[in-house]
Amino acid sequence: SLAAYVFGILKFKGRDPLFIVYLVTMLMPFQVTLVPNYIIAEKLGLLNSVGAIIFPGIFASFGVFMLRQFVLTVPYSSIEAAKMDGAGHFTIFMKIILPLIRPGLAALIVLLFADYWNLVEQPPIFLDDPSKFPLSLYLSNISQEERGIGFAASILYMAPMILLFVFAKKHLIKGIQLQGSKE
Repeated sequence: SLAAYVFGILKFKGRDPLFIVYLVTMLMPFQVTLVPNYIIAEKLGLLNSVGAIIFPGIFASFGVFMLRQFVLTVPYSSIEAAKMDGAGHFTIFMKIILPLIRPGLAALIVLLFADYWNLVEQPPIFLDDPSKFPLSLYLSNISQEERGIGFAASILYMAPMILLFVFAKKHLIKGIQLQGSKE
């Protein structure tokens, strides 16, 4: 959200070309970013932990792009008024921007959770211990003879996503509706 604020509100030389370069990473296939993510996880000591799976999603360019669109919907007159009252960038971000983009944050959390809940390529590379593998990997290994186990595992696999969408439906719809609005 802080990067979205910088790309959406602050004016500095090279902002738009830098944002385009940032967005190009969104167009790259997952396999291109896998090696750099592995190296970073190794340097941070995150291999064989859940953090190795979660952190690449938290810092992904999709989130910055989506939240930047929400930041652009904030009326600039509110930001100018806060500046005239003596507010700095951090205060503007915390008191004005963050509350107004809360629906976007909720929508982003739901979308990223859905994306990372279904991962099958990344966990075997970052996790050495099969007991830490997500359920999505086990579902692909269930054979024809174990159909009952497969159906039960599928229900367990779908339950968190269904519950998340049921409880976050209001925020997700509001986030999508606000995506197209502008002052």
